[in-house]
Amino acid sequence: MQYQKPVILQEQRLKMNAQLYQSIQLMAMPIQDLRLRIQEEIDKNPALEVLAEKNTVSLDARTAQPSSDYDAFENSSDPGYSKGLDYEATDRKHKFIEGVLSRGETLHDHLLWQLRLQPIDQVLFTVGELLIQNLDANGFHREKLDALLSAEQMARLNEILPLLRGFEPVGTCCADYRESLKVQAALSEVRPAAFSYVNTVIDNELETLEKHRFADIAKRLKIQESDVEELFHFIKTLNPFPGRQFSSDEAKYVIPDLMVRLKDGEFVLIINDEEIPVLGINPYYHNLLKNKEERPPKEVKQFISNHVKDAKWFIRSIHQRKETLVKIAKAIVEFQRDFFLKGPKYLVPLTRRDIANTVEVHETTVSRITTAKYIQTEWGIFELKYFFSNSISGSGSSGSRFSKQGVKQVIKEIIEEHTDGKRLSDQKISDLLQKKGINIARRTVAKYRKELDIMSSYDR
Repeated sequence: MQYQKPVILQEQRLKMNAQLYQSIQLMAMPIQDLRLRIQEEIDKNPALEVLAEKNTVSLDARTAQPSSDYDAFENSSDPGYSKGLDYEATDRKHKFIEGVLSRGETLHDHLLWQLRLQPIDQVLFTVGELLIQNLDANGFHREKLDALLSAEQMARLNEILPLLRGFEPVGTCCADYRESLKVQAALSEVRPAAFSYVNTVIDNELETLEKHRFADIAKRLKIQESDVEELFHFIKTLNPFPGRQFSSDEAKYVIPDLMVRLKDGEFVLIINDEEIPVLGINPYYHNLLKNKEERPPKEVKQFISNHVKDAKWFIRSIHQRKETLVKIAKAIVEFQRDFFLKGPKYLVPLTRRDIANTVEVHETTVSRITTAKYIQTEWGIFELKYFFSNSISGSGSSGSRFSKQGVKQVIKEIIEEHTDGKRLSDQKISDLLQKKGINIARRTVAKYRKELDIMSSYDR
């Protein structure tokens, strides 16, 4: 018969408290998120305050500046005019203007604008509006049309589709890129001699056409090779994804956390602390705890003590993040001296373990502090984890002296140097690399080339 009884066991266990979890979170945050996190903590903790905001100018300093008595824009006939500046209203106006300028016209907006100009009835307009709203970023249908439209609306589909497909950009409202190419070809004013074979080529021969195998296509279609080449140049003028020219993807900007400069033969590391305010403890709360004459009630004292303790821990965590970031960045610069001196192709193999052993921290700490943190160099802005690269053979820095990222840069340079004349095959690139002492197979060259988003020799 089984039974249970209490047993005392002694064991070691790592328990993560809230403060430790907070430190880990701050360590992983990029500089933009850190600023927001600091503001949240200031709003939540009254014992924490900003001692200095490095990248702002106070409103008092702005209003204290002397102004000229003469105002070129003064108009005494306007009773609402005032020489004094309303900074709040000005900021609102600037934000509004910037917002209007930054919002570009979308594909749906552009097509709907053209649809409203057409002399069509309301039912047809509704069908056209539904079709336009159903388009993805490429200009193709998201949902099947029979699931989108009613039976009455489907009956008028043949009236509205040719109209929408003729809108600018030509070739939207199609099922896929092949149908879009055929629509654009049919609406094109320029037609090659073998135009009657365009749809056949688009349906069956695009892959062969991309590899410039004109003779094979000419043999199958029983036409001249010159006609196939003319078809090839004609199809190249068409856009397989017409909606992409209205892409609303915005450029993402990053703020570098660090900057490295070469001064007197030595690298100088500069941390970007202009984005992070200087924090301190509110003196009012600090004095309340030290004042022995006027002791606050126990509950108030406990409240103040907890918030001051949390504020001190938060400030300490910010300093620890800064110190760890600088130490790890210095170690990376030392390991990758050739990169910072000569450029990306001199990147050597480096692992997080190498840095962790040098700085004497855990490998996970290195991973957190290098993610979404950027350093500005003479060669551009790079994420810190970019400098970790495996060797082309062996394990990490103990393998080959050539890193994967460095070899990819060499491949890119070789291809760029041979843009004129005959394009280099992957095997030829492999042979050229071997002359430089980099021994990698043809299939590895092909893999790195694809990662660089460079087409094959057939397509280049």
